[in-house]
Amino acid sequence: MTELPVDPLWNTVKNYDWGSRTAIATLTGRPVPTSLPEAEMWLGAHPSGSSSLVRQGTRRSLAETVAADPLTELGRPTAERFGSRLPYLLKLIAVDLPLSLQVHPSQEQAEEGFARGAYVDPFSKPELICALTPFTALAGFRAARQAAELLEELGVPELRPVIALLAEEETTAALRVLVEWPADSRRDLVASIVRGATAAGRPDHALVVRLADIHPEDPACLAPLLLERYELEPGEAIFLGAGVLHCYLSGFGVEIMSGSDNVLRAGLTSKPIEVEELLRVTVPSALPLRVEPVKNVYRTPAPEFSLGSVSPGSGFLLEGGVPRILLCTQGEVEAGGRTLRQGESAFVSAAAGPIDLRGSGTLFWAEPGQQ
Repeated sequence: MTELPVDPLWNTVKNYDWGSRTAIATLTGRPVPTSLPEAEMWLGAHPSGSSSLVRQGTRRSLAETVAADPLTELGRPTAERFGSRLPYLLKLIAVDLPLSLQVHPSQEQAEEGFARGAYVDPFSKPELICALTPFTALAGFRAARQAAELLEELGVPELRPVIALLAEEETTAALRVLVEWPADSRRDLVASIVRGATAAGRPDHALVVRLADIHPEDPACLAPLLLERYELEPGEAIFLGAGVLHCYLSGFGVEIMSGSDNVLRAGLTSKPIEVEELLRVTVPSALPLRVEPVKNVYRTPAPEFSLGSVSPGSGFLLEGGVPRILLCTQGEVEAGGRTLRQGESAFVSAAAGPIDLRGSGTLFWAEPGQQ
């Protein structure tokens, strides 16, 4: 029997408190609700959660498969660019509760920080989120003076130092004041913020109240007034590069990023905040980019990845020579002689040759970015 060039994958599901008990399980055909919230399903070869595949009757992690023969699995061009590792990580991400307010380092910052033990990976973590359902994100600072005006509307005297810094466009200094706010007065501050936001009554203020309800001692509940809000419809996507402060609030989507797990948190979390590293990495002028698919592919400035998609009733030919991960999110799609149904995924080696996609469903694929 001829071995198919499309190898089915089994993937790791991450159970974080902010995840959903229904979204990932429903898409992958498992009973709901799940016993624990399911936040992410990882499709890739990252050591913290590598997928596995069956080939020639043997089940093996994708990370081990790639490392054993990078030239075959990745192709020479990809191996020469990124070494013996799959350069991207594809995810399903299900957001029922807001994530932590966070930012990611540049490649240079990641390499330097990894060398001194500040990061778990020596790689940057650019990412793109493509919505499967309506998806809400906060990303990139508003104009500083606009943020100052929004904070002024709350009528909270304790925020005057922050407002003054924003009015002078000293965004980094204003962020420092908030993350270093004295612990013994945080709850009273947030209570005052909630009173002001409730009185203001606009959508961004309602988000402040929602975040404060979850984190009643965290001034980072002000994030909706400091950052731009993005409401994505299914198929819409934004790209977040290094230095963009962001927070996903709700929704279900496909996310692709470089093969890195480097995160710096700025609030809305019980995890430690490394203040100096956070302020060093955050770039107040850095903004997300809206990305439209061109010839079925969401291309970004990141060299590590691109995300492609094929919609029901349409077809697409994937040229060979690069490693790809396929994920069917609706219906079924035939890929290189193998039918992938909703929730199923597969790895396509660079040695597999061209793969024809067609069927009645929706399929996403991950591949390295253009040189």
